[in-house]
Formats: sequence, C-alpha cells, structure tokens
Amino acid sequence: MKPEFIILVCALALILVSFIVWLFTRYKKCPSDKIMVIYGSIGKNADGTNRSAKCIHGGAQFVWPVIQSYSYLDLTPISIQVDLKNALSRQNIRIDVPSRFTVGISTEPGVMQNAAERLLGLQLSEIQELSKDIIFGQLRLVIATMDIEEINTDRDKFLAAVSSNVETELKKIGLRLINVNVTDISDESGYIAALGKEAAAKAINDAKKSVAEQDREGSIGEANARMEQRIKVSEADSIAIQGENEAKMKIAMSDAALKEKEAEAMKIATTAEKIQAAKALEESYAAQQAAEEARRAKEQATLEADIIVRAEAKKKEIELEAEAEAERLRRKAKGEADAIYAKMEAEARGVEEILKKQAAGFAEIVKSAGGDPEAALKLLIADKLEDLMRVQVDAVKGIKIDKVTVWDGGQGGDGKTATANFISGMMKSVPPLDEVFAMAGMQLPPILGKKLDEAGIETSISE
Repeated sequence: MKPEFIILVCALALILVSFIVWLFTRYKKCPSDKIMVIYGSIGKNADGTNRSAKCIHGGAQFVWPVIQSYSYLDLTPISIQVDLKNALSRQNIRIDVPSRFTVGISTEPGVMQNAAERLLGLQLSEIQELSKDIIFGQLRLVIATMDIEEINTDRDKFLAAVSSNVETELKKIGLRLINVNVTDISDESGYIAALGKEAAAKAINDAKKSVAEQDREGSIGEANARMEQRIKVSEADSIAIQGENEAKMKIAMSDAALKEKEAEAMKIATTAEKIQAAKALEESYAAQQAAEEARRAKEQATLEADIIVRAEAKKKEIELEAEAEAERLRRKAKGEADAIYAKMEAEARGVEEILKKQAAGFAEIVKSAGGDPEAALKLLIADKLEDLMRVQVDAVKGIKIDKVTVWDGGQGGDGKTATANFISGMMKSVPPLDEVFAMAGMQLPPILGKKLDEAGIETSISE
C-alpha cells in the first residue's frame, strides 16, 4: 500500500472525526437555573407565521449551525426596592408605601416566550428598571381603589390586589411575581397615626373592662362554689336514702318476677301443646285447599285458552277487514285527487286560451290602427264608451230613495224651480267622464269634444 494513500485515508478519518465532534458540540444542554432560547430558523406557528424563538427549560436541544443560534435567560430572582411616595388613595389622602418586590423570569410556556421576545439580551439593571416602572403604576392603581382603613387593617386584601395586578402586567414581558413585602405605611396628614392611637386607646379600655369583668366573675364564682357544695351534700344524702329504698324495691320486684316467670312457664307449656294441635289441623286444611286450588286453576286455564284462541281469530279477521277498508279509501281518495287535478288542469288551459285569444285580438286592433297604440286605445274606448256612460248613470239609478218631499216655492233667481234644481244637483253628483278617466290615470282623446272653463272658454277635454 502506498504511503500517499495511507495519509489520505488518515486525513479523511481525522476530518470525519472532527466533524462528528463538532456536531456533538452543537448539542446544547440547558442548566436548571436558566432558560435556553434558540432563535433563527425555528419553524412556523399554527397560523403560518414564523416563530420568533424556541424556549427550553431543562433537557437539551440540538442547535443547527449557520441557521440557528442560542442564548440563555437567567432565572435568578431579582429583588426590587419600591419606595412609593404621595400615592393618592380613594379618600384623596396621599400615603407613602415602602415595599420590596421579588420577581423572576417565568417558566410557563406562553410567558417564557414573552421573556424570550422582550428580555433577551437585557442586563439585570435594565430588567429591574422595566419591572419597577410596571410595579409603580400598578401599585398606584390599587391604592387609588382602596380606603386607608382597608390598606392599613386588611393587609392581606391589599397584598392580594397588588399581587394580582402586578403579576398580570409582569407576565406580558415574561416575568412572574415571587414575593411582595410591604413595610410601614404612613401619610403626610397623620391620619394613619391617629388611627393607631385610636386603636391603642380602645385596646387599653377593653383591657380595663376585661379586668373588671374577671373580678366580678371571680366573686360570683366563689359564691356559686359554696352554693354548689351545699347542694351536692344534700343531693348525696338524698341519693343514699333513695338507694336503700330502691334496694328494698328490687328485692320485692325480684320475688314477684320469680312468681310471674313460673306462671308464664306453665302458660307457655300449655299454649305450645294447643298450638301444635292447631298447626296439624291447619296443615291438613291447607293441603285440601291447595288441591282444590290446583283443580280450579287447571279448569280456568283450559277456559282461558279457548277464549284466547277465539279472540285471536276474531282480531285477525278485524285487522284484515280494516286493511281492506283502508285500501278502498286510499284508492277512492287517489281517484278523487286525479279528477280534481284533471279539472283544474282543464280550467287552466281554458284561461290560457282566453288570454291568448285576447292578446291576439288586441294585436289585430293595433294592426288595424296602422300600428299606432294610441289610435288602437281610441278604438277600444269608442267601443266601450256606451258601457262607461251606462255605469255612470247606474251610479245614480241604483240609489234607493223611499220618499222625497220637495217644497217648491216657485222659480228661483236662475229661472228654475226648486224641483228642477234638486234633480239637476243629483245628476251633477255623477262624476264627469273625463274625471273618471283621470282617476284611472288616462285622458280622453280630443275627438270626444271640449269643455268650458269658468270664463266660458273652450278647452280640450284631454287637457
């Protein structure tokens, strides 16, 4: 084997081993006190957008060279001193709330992603300042919604409200609240100090009252003890006498019970003999009754079987008759429905033929008028003019007047009598023909004449 070939093989093996070792170095392990953030070409989200980073807490992950890189977020808790001054409470009293907050980067999946997007690359001091701004704002907001009495006395409620508001906002940048410690709360007006003095005075008064009550209870207790002693002695004497009497009563009761038991034993023996005799007689009667019941049940079963067979046959016959009647009614209904359909179809065809004939007639009228629709309309109106005038006259003719009394005083100023004016007024109540056409949206042709206006000038009826 040539030396050159051996050197080439060794060089390739060395390169391969180096490449494998280099690949192993890209397999990164995440410490327990850190979050490893892999960024670069990570992939896509569920909505199709590119992922900004991949966060890993614990375990290990292979980081692809060139297209990916990584960095760490420290999980060490961060202590932040917050000395809030002149915060306005709900009572418009300004208070000072010195406190210390402990925060840290959260390991929740969604919040951890926020930390990778907003805190990666920031120094510890920068994270502290960012957190302090958020805490200041939320602390002022909580104080503004509470009274001083609530803040000072119900400290748990105050801390719970602060923790809830602050943690909600801190999660937006990837942090979580670990602890809140609020020290002495004070105000510039001395309101809290006055509340403390009031509480101290109340406590002293309560203590004095408690001492007096205890002295009173002691005196009452001593008197009650002496009374109870005398009562107990009397009760003991009474119990002793009662015990002697009860012992005598028990001896007498025992003698009576013995005699009663002896009589009861004799009674039980006699009763047992009579019961046994009665049971033997009862069993004999029961056997006879059972035999009789069995015979009666057999006869009943035979009778019921005959009745059931006849009933089933009758039921089958009724069902067949009902099915036949239903089939007859169905066929009859179908025949009636077919007849109604045929009648309606014939009527529809008749109406269709009438409409076609009318349309053909109208077309012939237009054609005979030289294709002029207006001239055709005039022909139709001339043909129906007599009918229209008859309708107008019938409007008055149809009025039923049982009795009309006219007092005629002679001629009026126009030379007409009252009776003539009455008849003329009735005829004028009929609307003129041109008004009838106008109400229908039509005009009479000029050939039907002209009318006079109020000045006596002739105008066309169509105008």
